Parts: sequence; C-alpha cells; structure tokens
Amino acid sequence: MIPATEWKRIEAGLTQRMMALNLFLDDVYHDQKALKDKIVPAGLILGAKHFRREFMNFSVPKGIYVHICGTDLIRDDKGNYLVLEDNLRCPSGASYMIENRAAMRRAFPNLFQSYGVRPVEGYADELLKALLHLAPGESDKPNVVLLTPGVYNSAYFEHCFLARQMGIPIVEGRDLVVRDSRVYMRTTAGLVPVDVIYRRIDDDFLDPTIFRPDSMLGVPGLVNAYRAGHVALANSIGTGVADDKVIYAYVPKLIKYYLGEEPILPNVNTYLASEPLDRKFILENIEKLVVKSANEAGGYGMLIGPASTKAECEAFRAQVAAQPRNFIAQDPIMLSRSPTWCDGKLEGRHIDLRPYILYGEKITVTPGGLTRVALRKGSLVVNSSQGGGSKDTWVLQGDE
Repeated sequence: MIPATEWKRIEAGLTQRMMALNLFLDDVYHDQKALKDKIVPAGLILGAKHFRREFMNFSVPKGIYVHICGTDLIRDDKGNYLVLEDNLRCPSGASYMIENRAAMRRAFPNLFQSYGVRPVEGYADELLKALLHLAPGESDKPNVVLLTPGVYNSAYFEHCFLARQMGIPIVEGRDLVVRDSRVYMRTTAGLVPVDVIYRRIDDDFLDPTIFRPDSMLGVPGLVNAYRAGHVALANSIGTGVADDKVIYAYVPKLIKYYLGEEPILPNVNTYLASEPLDRKFILENIEKLVVKSANEAGGYGMLIGPASTKAECEAFRAQVAAQPRNFIAQDPIMLSRSPTWCDGKLEGRHIDLRPYILYGEKITVTPGGLTRVALRKGSLVVNSSQGGGSKDTWVLQGDE
C-alpha cells in the first residue's frame, strides 16, 4: 500500500523525469546543446547502441518521443524512493498490473471500498487517448493498431490483452503494407489505412529496408511513411539512447539542465566504467558491487558481486576492462521486502515497483503499477524472465 502523500511525491518525480527525458531526446536529435555544454559527454551519445543517426533533425509527431514509460523504483533502508532505471523503448508489464487488480477485486471486493484504493483499470483508456493524440490529422477517425512480433514473443499475452482492452486490431508485420509512403492493414475487405502504430518491436526489426535486412518481423517502407508524416509510432524510433544505463547516471543533471529543478526522485549511486577513476574503483571492488551491462534488460548481463563466485567476478572484471563504455556499477541496495506466500508459508521477498507514465495531451501516471517480486529467497532479481512474480499495488485516496 502507498499512502496518498507518498504517491503525490512519486507522481511529481515521475512527471518531472518524463519531461526531462523527452526534452533530452529532442535535443539529442536536433541541436545537441547538452552535448555542446558538456552536460553529457558527446562520445557516450554518439557511441550509444540505440542512437539512430538516421533520425537526426527529424521532428516527431506532437514533439513527443516517449509516450509510454515504465520507470523502476526501489526503496532504501531509510524508506526513500530511488529510481533504478527508466524503460523508454517497449516497456512491458501493464497487463499484469490490471490482471492482478482484477484478481484481488474478485477475492476481496469489500477491502477496496473500505480502504479507498485508487483504480488502475483506466490504463488502457488513457493509453488509447495518448495514441490517438499522435494521429497525423488526415482522418476524422484515426485507426490505431498494436504491432507485435508474434505468438512466440514472451510478452504476447500482454500485446493481445492491451489490444483487446483498447478495442484495436493486433497485427504482425505481414499484416501491414506500405503504398506511396502510407501504411495500410490487410483485411478481408481490402486495405485499411493505419494512422498510429503502438509498436512492441525493437527498432532493429521495424523496417528491413533501413535497419536489419534479415528481419521478418517488421514492415518494409515503414520508416519512409513515418518520415513523411503519414503514420505515428509509439514509442518513437531512437528512444533507447535515453534508457541506456550509462545515460541513466546523467538524468539528475539533465533535469537541472532542461527544467532548472532539483530531481524529486534521486538515482541510485552509480559508477561509470567509462570514467577512469570510477573504472579503477569498479575493477578493484567488483566483489562488493552490482555491475550492469548498459543495454541489457530482463535481469540479464548483470553481476551481483556479493552473491557471485570468484570466477564470475573475474569474468566480469575482464569484460569491464575490455569494454568500459558498456558497463556501470552500483552499490548494492537491499530492496524493501513484502510478505509473500512461498512453499506453504509467508516469507519476506525483495520487491521493486514499476509505475507506468503516459504522455499524450498531458503526462499521466497510473495510480499504482507493477510490484515485481524476487520469488527466490534472498534474490534481488525481480524480473519475470528470471523467475520473478508480481503483486497488486494499492495507492490510497487519503492517508487514513
């Protein structure tokens, strides 16, 4: 449960962060003032895995790069909320947030009324509003589709769930075709124009004529249609440069630079292997640190030093020394715990919280989010791909 006063601060911090990250992305792909003013080293951006040079000086619809964001929060031993990372490409998990709530409502219908729990069920409606806000304006009734990699993707359940909740078609790349820089959906009644695509496919696989030519998941010609302004994409191409874990370390500076404000939600203390002094500290203390690869997700590419063998630490030490740009390190933080039913009894398990932020006409934060649980005893890895579970999260109307 999160009291209203706590949530108000979280909401303000996430809104602030969303604004700054969008301003940063606009700057990166246009004037690059933050690079010229040395707020972020230019080499970190220009050498970033997800920096898309093809989109320099391209103006995205409505000036919004990130429409859906999942920012992971943790609490330290003093009860303070800290940002662990931002997910700005294709953040997942919102469907589990909604399903968890539905299950809890069925099991404990009276509790919600007595505690005054704020609803999360409006997420799909808010998402659809944000997507419709992007529509190019060529149609009175814009068509929105959800583009999925297909049934073998681990998040396919979520793709189907959200499409059904929004009442929009779910499509694969083969269902779409580009004609004269416009995107159409194949149907039994013929081609139907598409105005907005909520894509759950990474940049690399979106358009085989621009990115990976071996991609069977994307739509040939999609990027040209996007450039021509005939279709909108959520999230925009190239947003991954801002959720690079190295760039994460600079977000507090970016908030000050673009907004002139102090960060409401601080970062976890982070060491950059690309900086000589930090690299020396990481290499000498790797057994005491959490080391993360800059562009991995799902709990992969990570070393938890205190819980690792000497051989694992040595292997990571060699990787950090060989490719310092690709690694960061953080002090281990014992994530807060929640009572969890495991093996027939209640035990404490470590958790984090992923709230969902949407950017349409305005920025909205769903009052709740996905609390992720490390189901293995003592584990700090909460990702579902690593065997983690999830819990319903209650944001209360008042502080009583």
